[in-house]
Amino acid sequence: MDRIRILIVDDAVVVRRMLSTLLAEDPELEVVGTAVNGADALRKIPDLRPHLLILDVDMPEMNGLETLTVLGREHPRLPVIMFSNLTRRGAQTTLEALALGAKDYVTKPESVGSAGEALEQVRAALVPKIKALCRPWEPAPAVLARRSHEPPAARQAPPSAPAPAPAAPVSPAAHASAPPLPSPVLAPMTRRGGIELVVIGCSTGGPNALATLVAALPRGLAVPVVVVQHMPPVFTRMLAERLDALSPLSVREGSDGARIQPGEIWIAPGDFHMTVRRSADGLHLGLNQGAPENSCRPAVDVLLRSAVAACGARVLGVILTGMGHDGLASSMRLREAGGQLLAQDERSSVVWGMPGNVVRAGLADRVLAIEDIGPEIAARVRGEGGRHGC
Repeated sequence: MDRIRILIVDDAVVVRRMLSTLLAEDPELEVVGTAVNGADALRKIPDLRPHLLILDVDMPEMNGLETLTVLGREHPRLPVIMFSNLTRRGAQTTLEALALGAKDYVTKPESVGSAGEALEQVRAALVPKIKALCRPWEPAPAVLARRSHEPPAARQAPPSAPAPAPAAPVSPAAHASAPPLPSPVLAPMTRRGGIELVVIGCSTGGPNALATLVAALPRGLAVPVVVVQHMPPVFTRMLAERLDALSPLSVREGSDGARIQPGEIWIAPGDFHMTVRRSADGLHLGLNQGAPENSCRPAVDVLLRSAVAACGARVLGVILTGMGHDGLASSMRLREAGGQLLAQDERSSVVWGMPGNVVRAGLADRVLAIEDIGPEIAARVRGEGGRHGC
């Protein structure tokens, strides 16, 4: 298998050395060069032919945002991961970079005990993202493997369950390495008075996907929306502010005990799991710093699982672009409870990991391009689902 060719673009020599050192330790990766700013990188790309860029924001002569603008014209298919500071300004600039075409970001380490810890922190965040963007196939997680031991009859959905949407095409290479997925056991779909809550989960590519989705939701949506986007603190607050400016609905970062009402969108804050619970006066949010799930906090599985416990079949789940399989286990629980599930299609996803896993498992009611998901949510809330996409 050919190694993934990486060009590191950063004006700080210590950062270039650090990234070169940690990436060289992985046999699937190759650092083919470094550049001190965007102009230097653009001159080197034709000769180095990288598969991916790691790009700093603040650089002399041509900064990261200026570089992304040129890359969008000259090398639109070249994926870029931003290397960002964990600050309010860093979060704002990162969101601007994602809007300009960067695929993902990694935050620079701060307040760590040693250089070794800093390297490990960056490696754990960066290497999986490089591989997800350049080799997007992700094998089925163990949560599905146990289904293969059930007799074939037990793995068939009951006749009253809706037929799962067809999966988007997978590349021949993916077919060669992909194990077959068994079909899940689905309970009959018993709608109990329509949808009460929409739960959205996303990761890589999520900020832009959410921007498209929330802008398409109608003013006066009759249910609340809760969202997990894998992001650190500060970034989620900035994301909520940006989405609030784009949506006709109110978008806020979640707070412990907040009562959620129709026409509101709540974003899980970075480093906190967000949950939904039912009280005498309606639905409320909870925040906690329990152990990460799927290496994530906040985790989609935590939020969606709590929503199913609070609302049962009256939940509409939506799994958007993202690497990994966060949201898969709770999507099973949602479908077994009789809830509805939408998934973003492969074409419009940056990484078809999270949505791809629920589609391959046969859990999605519909597989939709991101521009169709907002209208589909609105239609299903009105009880008119099934008009868009596959």
